[in-house]
This record gives sequence, C-alpha cells and structure tokens, in this order.
Amino acid sequence: MRRTATATPAVDPAAKGVPDAPRRRTLNTLVWALAIPLVATVGGFVAQYPYGLWLGVIITLATLAAAPIMAGGVWNRAGAATLASATVLMLPFFAGPSLYELYVKRFGERTDAVVADTGQKRNLKGTELEVCRVVDTSGSVEDLSEQQNCHGQFTPGQHVVLFKDPLGLLDPWAEPSGDRTVRTVSLPIGGGLFAATGATLFYAGQRRRSERDMAERARRRYGPPRRSGE
Repeated sequence: MRRTATATPAVDPAAKGVPDAPRRRTLNTLVWALAIPLVATVGGFVAQYPYGLWLGVIITLATLAAAPIMAGGVWNRAGAATLASATVLMLPFFAGPSLYELYVKRFGERTDAVVADTGQKRNLKGTELEVCRVVDTSGSVEDLSEQQNCHGQFTPGQHVVLFKDPLGLLDPWAEPSGDRTVRTVSLPIGGGLFAATGATLFYAGQRRRSERDMAERARRRYGPPRRSGE
C-alpha cells in the first residue's frame, strides 16, 4: 500500500517570535548607537566629581576605542568610524559640565553666600585660573573654581547663591541669583554631539559590510588575486 507524503507547512520565523535578520541587525545597531554615546556622557559626568576625574577618563577612553572598533573594524565603515571617534571624543567635555549644572540646579539645595575674595591660581601647566572664596550663612567657607562657575564675574562682597548637591558628593555651583535655569551653551552642543554620534553609528550598523562584501569590493577595484610570479 503506497503512503502519501504529507507536506510539512513552512513555519514563519516571525510567527514563532524569532526576529528575522534585518530586525536583528536594526536592534543590534540601535543598542550600540545608544550605548556608546550614553556611556561617553556618563564618563563626562563622573569626571565632574572631585575624585572621579581618572575614572571618567578611563570610561571616555573605553568609548573612544569602542566606536571605531564597531564602526570600522566590525561593520567596515571607515568614514563613519572616523566621524564617530571625533564626536565621542568631544562629547564628554560638553555633556559632563552640562549635566553637572543641570543636576545641581534642578535638585540642589539653595544656600545664600557672600563672596569673600577672588583671585587667580596657576595649575600644574602654568595656566592661570579664576578662583572665588565664598562664605555661606552657616559660616562654611567654600573655594570655588571655574568648574563651579567662577570665571571672574563675581566681586568681593557680592551676594551669590550656592546650589549644593543633596547627596554631598558634587561641589557646589555658584550663581548671582537663585534662578535654576540652565543657560550654558554646552547643553545644546552636548545634545548635538550625542545625536551625531548615535546617528553615525546607526548609519554604519545599518549599512555594514561583511568580509565577503569587502573582498568583492577589492576584487572589483584591483582585479582577481594573482598567483606568485605572474
């Protein structure tokens, strides 16, 4: 008796919840396009802590290495790797101070203070930096640097407001008034660098080239490989 073969219906991978290759590629690309600029931003913010400079530098260097490795080494997009390296390098320098100011102004405790003295000091490189000494209402003395918004705009005897980190980890930020508005130009620049880094990596990941694509591209440009001695 002859048996009739029953055709097995094709199973749609999407019906089983398994994403197809383009969807996996998009998800993988999106993860890297968000993770690298986000970690670089975190590195810039960590560097604002009194003892977090070197940790912030290490995080920044790690992201600076990850961006060209992914874009250029894994996805074979040399141009995108170069651009991503440049934006990742600049991102912590703008995003870190912006987040520092945004955080202390939004969540910091306001304390009235008076500028006791102003001056300049030299760092290890010999660069002159502005410094301010202020005394708050509790009698506590704070020496403020340019990082804390002391750029020579304050005068002795002037009333200022200190925004203090509620956790007590970050140094206070000085303002001539209690306005919590963030007016620094670093905030939009940092946002632009974040978007540029993410967009560059997303483009590189979506337009990635495999090793076979690179070999085919080289064959079209230079011709087929020749044997030794030909």
